[in-house]
Amino acid sequence: MANNNKLTEDSVALFIGCFVFILAALNLWGVDVLGWVLKTNMWTNMSDAFSVTNKGYANISGIGSLLLTWAAMTAVLAVGIKCLGGNVGRFVVAFTIVFFIAEFFFMLGANAHIAATPNQQAKFGISWSIGLTTEAGFIVALIAGILISNVAPALADMLRDACRPELFVKIAIVVLGAELGVKAAGASGYAGHIIFRGLCAIVEAYLIYWATVYYIARKYFKFSREWAVPMASGISICGVSAAIATGSAIRARPVVPIMVSSLIVVFTCIEMLVLPFVAAFFLHNEPMVAGGWMGLAVKSDGGAIASGAITDALIRAKAMEAGIIWESGWITMVTTTVKIFIDIFIGVWAFVLAWVWAAKFDKTRGERTMTFGDVWARFPRFVLGYVGTFVIMLLICLQSKELAAMGKSVISTLGPLRTIFFTLTFFTIGMVSNFRKLMEEGIGKLAVVYIICLFGFIIWIGLFISWAFFHGMTPPVMAG
Repeated sequence: MANNNKLTEDSVALFIGCFVFILAALNLWGVDVLGWVLKTNMWTNMSDAFSVTNKGYANISGIGSLLLTWAAMTAVLAVGIKCLGGNVGRFVVAFTIVFFIAEFFFMLGANAHIAATPNQQAKFGISWSIGLTTEAGFIVALIAGILISNVAPALADMLRDACRPELFVKIAIVVLGAELGVKAAGASGYAGHIIFRGLCAIVEAYLIYWATVYYIARKYFKFSREWAVPMASGISICGVSAAIATGSAIRARPVVPIMVSSLIVVFTCIEMLVLPFVAAFFLHNEPMVAGGWMGLAVKSDGGAIASGAITDALIRAKAMEAGIIWESGWITMVTTTVKIFIDIFIGVWAFVLAWVWAAKFDKTRGERTMTFGDVWARFPRFVLGYVGTFVIMLLICLQSKELAAMGKSVISTLGPLRTIFFTLTFFTIGMVSNFRKLMEEGIGKLAVVYIICLFGFIIWIGLFISWAFFHGMTPPVMAG
């Protein structure tokens, strides 16, 4: 019998993210219950790669921290999988393999020759480095996932129960809200500007993107409305969640948004491997423009925010070479803010499309009339966690300098956990990107539309809009 009480992935991400936040928030009362969480360090000697997050747990070795973190995450996520109606046993086995592979490749990317910025070379006793910061591990994990998926598809299929990039990144976003809340407290007016400009950018971009992609799909490629709507939603700006939500709103056959979503995942991988480096090369003097561009150009939540994190690291590394030390996270905040507003807008757009279809194209199907409850059903729940943790930590840290300092102790444990969830996101995005299978499914015509729209105008309009709203803004400079 089907489980009608299953939670959605958004709800599970919200609950897990809030649970982690509550545990970390105990630091406000001097209780550190997450200090044993794994932290991956920049290293030249592999024995130094892993450590606990906080020195209060220094008696636990790096390997011990790795095992404890795996056990805790497996237990918590297993509860979430149970709530989603998944097979817990298969998930635990698959997640164990995914976790250790992903962490191994992230650790490789944190090698000092890859990660160290020029001002860190002397510290590690090296004469050269690429300077990508430890976030290079995300790229290494992504490439590893892509290789496994396409070179060893049988292994990827065996691990599919643990390949949940959207779940991982949504938990990370809830956690990220608290981190950004603490940072925004030190520049509260500045954060407000970012949020307002992000909202304006989304409204403008969405109205341009969606209509143009829909028109091209219908006019020049003769796709039916059933195909054109999920394509316009997914390809233009919003990614997998929008393709599925708007496909449901017009009652498209399930195969339609699934095919579109599969294509989005593949192109997201390509964008993640290319756009952050392009942004770092051409926009290193306009960091917030680069962050906004990632949010507008890269389609999936996980891909966009991960791209923002890479861009953040690359641009800050370039700034360090010029003697400017920008605070981390602000470029990622722009990307996240833009993407969050996109997610919020999905529910509104699904409501609009459902009303249009019921009123104009399928008047005989009265059951399609939608209510506020239908919009709420499509509202991304994890956004509530992101906003909630952001506001809570912002308000706490604005009260006094003492509370602001305690707020930093809260995010000292959340940061490494967010990094782990991002690592899992990168790796599993690669794992679900089977290029060969997509070709076998005959997805070529969809791919042509995607390529034309993405490279023909989406990337460039996104860059223009990001420039219009974020030009001249830079992250706060770190004191000292």
